[in-house]
Amino acid sequence: MKVLYFDCFSGISGDMTLGALLDLGIDKTAFLTELKKLKVDGYSIEINKKVKNGISGTDVHVILDKAGHYERDEEHQYGEIHHTDHHHHGEHEHNHGHNHEHNHEHNHEHNHNHHSERNLEDIELIINKSELRPRVKSMSIKIFREIARAEAKVHGKDINEVHFHEVGAVDSIVDIVGSCICLDMLGIERIFASELHEGKGFVKCAHGLLPIPVPAVMEMLCSSKIPLITEDIPFELVTPTGLGIIKIISSGFGKMPPMSIEKTGYGMGKRETGRFNALRVVMGSLYQQDMIPNDEISILETNIDNMSPEIMGYTMEKLLDSGALDVYYTPIYMKKGRPSAMLTVLVKCGEEKKISDIIFSETSTLGIRISHSQRFCMDRELVKVNTQYGDVRVKVANLGDIMKFAPEYEDCRSIALKTGMPIKEVYELVSEKYRREGYDIAVQ
Repeated sequence: MKVLYFDCFSGISGDMTLGALLDLGIDKTAFLTELKKLKVDGYSIEINKKVKNGISGTDVHVILDKAGHYERDEEHQYGEIHHTDHHHHGEHEHNHGHNHEHNHEHNHEHNHNHHSERNLEDIELIINKSELRPRVKSMSIKIFREIARAEAKVHGKDINEVHFHEVGAVDSIVDIVGSCICLDMLGIERIFASELHEGKGFVKCAHGLLPIPVPAVMEMLCSSKIPLITEDIPFELVTPTGLGIIKIISSGFGKMPPMSIEKTGYGMGKRETGRFNALRVVMGSLYQQDMIPNDEISILETNIDNMSPEIMGYTMEKLLDSGALDVYYTPIYMKKGRPSAMLTVLVKCGEEKKISDIIFSETSTLGIRISHSQRFCMDRELVKVNTQYGDVRVKVANLGDIMKFAPEYEDCRSIALKTGMPIKEVYELVSEKYRREGYDIAVQ
């Protein structure tokens, strides 16, 4: 299994991530050809080798055509979807605001007021209408949604009310989509990451001083189980874009798993922190004997021998509606040869009590067995396919180069009842449209 390990010893940002992935040896021309499929203009990108602390790595600069003198220094910025921090000019102010009511005058007025704004829906439309591969589109949209969700929570806005300035959106799109393109080109199947190292102190923004980690980063860390280590460095090391990327793509955080190492790459940071400021990625293969399942579930089981089939069917529906991952009955024979059924319910860890209460209240059982099991899972999501009869959700699963999809039964059933078409033909229609056109917008 081809894997990547992100060694975030000096934090993580969008441009550092893109630089580190390109440093693994991706052909620059091939990468830029893929990036052009995004069909976004108004920028150019510089990809150069750079030596820092005696170590060679890759440095990425996004240069905006409409403000040619401004090279975006994304690293260590708060609100990097919408900042214009001019580090090379000696200014250190962060532009914190993302929605249109925020004040941009102190470093936007002279050259950015004429740009339009984009919200999350606009950015998703750009990505979905591009000619990028489905896996790249899906991953990019997930990352943007995570960052927008955090910013919306911080600002007390609905996610669709968070607006991204065109300038900021362009360089964030390049970093996020560019990183996803690299992962796809490398054929990576699983990604792991170290704990994240962050600085301390405050950053200055349009609304005053904000603490490090900045609010959007803190929001993304909430309930994520991502380990964070604070370093005695008076700078922001983890940016919202960097965290958004690694949170979405990584299967786990901690020690590097046992693996045979093939290549390492370094994405150079731009600020002098007093230490080697870079992001390291390690590419290799997991040892087969050390492959670890990527999910854990609880299994609830009970034997039932004195309940009508109708109640059993109702119980199954209620359990599934209440969040059970799967429910099934297995025919068994109990003492004295009585034909019975064993109810098995698969649930997420932590939901055992809720599901057990339903089993006790809806069935005749007096006891429930609980066990825990690890499992291998493909990455799964629901996407929406537009047909002439309405939208249909499609379940899409992928693991490396393996991809599967299946239209949702309830949506197909609804169209079949509405149109009179055989449901088999509805399935075929949706499947063909998905194969031909990909999907529209992922369903949350």
